[in-house]
Amino acid sequence: MTNVPSASVSPELVAIMKTALDTAVDRTERSHRTPATKAKMAQRIVRTASEGVTDLHVLMSAAVEEARVPAA
Repeated sequence: MTNVPSASVSPELVAIMKTALDTAVDRTERSHRTPATKAKMAQRIVRTASEGVTDLHVLMSAAVEEARVPAA
């Protein structure tokens, strides 16, 4: 998992990432909505945000893309 120093993550970014994950999960096939896949999606959001991306739609799209192949 990507390590992002907590001091560098604003409350606003945390809220954006949570919204991105919640929305992405809602857009994922029900059969793929497992805790492991959700964790994989969250990791993708954190990784993408650590690269400087803060746009809600970009983070959400990255998570949806990650869920196309469910976690084992």
